[in-house]
Amino acid sequence: STLFPYTTLFRSEKLGAHVHAIGASPNGRNINLNCGSLHLDSLRDAVLRERAGLGVAFDGDADRALFVSGSGRIVDGDAVLLIAARHLKEEGKLPGDVVVATVMSNLGLERALTAHGIKLVRMPVGDKYVLEEMLRIGAALGGEQSGHVIFHEWATTGDGMLTALRVFEVMTTSGATLDELASEMEVYPQKLVNVRVKERKPLDKLPAVQDEIRAAESAFGASGRVLVRFSGTEPLARVMVEGADASMVDDFSNRIAARIRSELGEN
Repeated sequence: STLFPYTTLFRSEKLGAHVHAIGASPNGRNINLNCGSLHLDSLRDAVLRERAGLGVAFDGDADRALFVSGSGRIVDGDAVLLIAARHLKEEGKLPGDVVVATVMSNLGLERALTAHGIKLVRMPVGDKYVLEEMLRIGAALGGEQSGHVIFHEWATTGDGMLTALRVFEVMTTSGATLDELASEMEVYPQKLVNVRVKERKPLDKLPAVQDEIRAAESAFGASGRVLVRFSGTEPLARVMVEGADASMVDDFSNRIAARIRSELGEN
């Protein structure tokens, strides 16, 4: 059965048996329509309904792959990086014991990798930045939370099919289910707030904004992250707050966003 480019169910934990594709009837206008990596609800429902071993969702050009485990758990690019990094390290194929990701990768990934003696290097959002750093430091693995994963031994860009096959390989060689492989990945609550602004001033020159950022960083300590940046393409300031306590994440992200609105003015 063809997997490209929509969604696939695997009915058996022994991969390759009873493959079933859904959302695989393109007509030239329905790309990603209620299916694929942008819309995982239908895949999750199908996995649970069919009691499938797992499901894989590709985006329209198939450079991304996201997964749904047999229990219905969403396994994103961060979890795939963890699964792949552990496997590559065990095989002696993770040079420098390093993985390249972006500033948006969840803190849970960083902590899980650290527990295995693997360092996470963060780059700006965009797989091109991930690849540039991989080439610079000689890393074998990198990617994004969104499902772009680069296995440099085989490719220099995200490839959803390759990502799926690599995950299947880890499952078959380890004898573990996708749920078991992803169980170590603790996803910290993360909130992103976009603030529309009239002008861009250096954020480090806005004392009230910096006060809120410092307050958040102090409150979270090592159990959270704050990232505030301007969009490269839109008149937006992006506020990302991540931490173990969801209520604190919500509170501080709103506080920082409110300060930016008052300082820079929302259109």
